Amino acid sequence: MKYLCQSTEETRELAKHLVSELRSKDHAQVVALTGDLGGGKTTFSQFVGEALGVHDAIQSPTFLIEKIYELHRAPWKHLVHIDAYRLDEDYELLNLGWENIVSKPENIILVEWADKVKNILPPDTIHIQCTFIDENSRQFEISENNEKA
Repeated sequence: MKYLCQSTEETRELAKHLVSELRSKDHAQVVALTGDLGGGKTTFSQFVGEALGVHDAIQSPTFLIEKIYELHRAPWKHLVHIDAYRLDEDYELLNLGWENIVSKPENIILVEWADKVKNILPPDTIHIQCTFIDENSRQFEISENNEKA
């Protein structure tokens, strides 16, 4: 599905809607965000965190690669925010404990620049292609199971 958000408030509402649709599984829920600089990946991630009850300022962890936020909203205990921008190969994320993080059903994982690690994403990953339209507008194309919407 494609969504045109013409304000940050519309983006916030879309992120809130996405969170309301998420269901627990036998492994982590992964949301893969792709798109060019300025496409809205970090803003969308911030609003997902907000919808999950994160009170800390969520910033893209470009130099840290990964930041973990504690959640108090069942069934999830952690929001794991990953920025793969600086990674060159999938194995670099594997070296950071990816298999352990993705195996835990209490984790929600947001991966910015997910195209850099696409080969290790679970088959049921939710994919969001973020596109810059203009200063106020972004398009979000949401699909599941590695299929285009």
